[in-house]
Amino acid sequence: MRITILSYGSRGDVQPFIALARGLQKNGHEVRIAAPHRFADFVGAYGVPFAPLAGDPEEISRRINDAGTNAVRIISSIWDYIFAIAPQVSRSAFQACEGAELIVHSFLFTVGGHSWAREHGIPDVSVQTFPMFAPTREFPNVAAAQLPPGVLSYLSHWLATQAFWLGGNTGYGPARRANPDIPYPKKLYWPFDKSRPPHLRTPLLCAYSPIILPRPSDWDEHVHVTGYFFLDEENYQPPDELKDFLSSGEAPVCISFSSMVNREAERVTHEAMHAINKITHRAVFLKGWNGYRPEHVPDNILFLDAVPHQWLFPRCKTIVHHGGAGTTGAGLRAGVPNIVVPHTADQPFWGKRVNVIGAGPRPIPVQRLNAERLASAIVEAEGGVIRKRAQAVGRGIRSEDGVGGAVALIEEYSSNFYRHNF
Repeated sequence: MRITILSYGSRGDVQPFIALARGLQKNGHEVRIAAPHRFADFVGAYGVPFAPLAGDPEEISRRINDAGTNAVRIISSIWDYIFAIAPQVSRSAFQACEGAELIVHSFLFTVGGHSWAREHGIPDVSVQTFPMFAPTREFPNVAAAQLPPGVLSYLSHWLATQAFWLGGNTGYGPARRANPDIPYPKKLYWPFDKSRPPHLRTPLLCAYSPIILPRPSDWDEHVHVTGYFFLDEENYQPPDELKDFLSSGEAPVCISFSSMVNREAERVTHEAMHAINKITHRAVFLKGWNGYRPEHVPDNILFLDAVPHQWLFPRCKTIVHHGGAGTTGAGLRAGVPNIVVPHTADQPFWGKRVNVIGAGPRPIPVQRLNAERLASAIVEAEGGVIRKRAQAVGRGIRSEDGVGGAVALIEEYSSNFYRHNF
């Protein structure tokens, strides 16, 4: 089967789909990933055909960070940028779908990917790295992590879905009229329409572990929790400076905010360094997209651009991160305590979940981060209770096969779709 995967965002938004693509390839499928052009080499290194998309996901990260945790501001800031690049992205994305027999789409392609597939009479599958488009009373929408379970939680999901649908619809008509050469779908459709027959209703696969967030009892049958999609970089060779640092003393704390582009990067970095020195620990800082490195760095701290999480995290004693879905999964899989410093979007939600399952202390919002709070959290995290719980969570997640489960669901759905329609 020829499959096109549509993904847009940071490395954490693209990497899980490389893992899924490789799983599908192992079962004999032809897979292509369409994603931001900056990831061409990253995707290509795994032997997955790649279709480059316009735009800069770093700009999206910057806008989301500026919006903070205000859900309305987050959505409006995303759509402003997306509307500007939509024609270029759509042209390449829909071209990448030509000849496909199934479309897999992520968050920002939820409506466009489904509408293209529906118009061309082929099946589609939605994959989300956080719970979205599936209302429940058991927990709130990820952009409203502070709400309690119940009616308000259900309402938060409904409002987020409406904002997403209306936001996309607002710019669709003008974009289609202004760019008649782009093969836009003639109409936009909602993929999770309850009025459609079961064999036509788009499956929604949530690519995270049920250990961190169990499947709610009030979800419909088309929603599945598969487990994380991990991509193991088996041939990774660490630089000498990292090998030397790790072998020269006790396991370090890893501090990584990945793709977060924060205007307070300098302050946050210095506060974290003070926290490490305050408790006389060692640390590896992964600079990520912020790219900030102080001029003077003590010997007990090492700054690097990036290191594969699945390689580094198990070699650390504690992990401090922003709470992105992918980084959270990698941190929990490592079986060590996680301290979440949420910046925006779904990160407060995952930070709260890490604390609820006992794998880390209460999250520290980035605007409240200081040396005292972080040092105290590290000491708390390294206590026996949290460490033992983190080890148990890690064992459980390592026993899961998210990619294998997702591949099986995709194959079953596509088979049923074609059997009923042809």
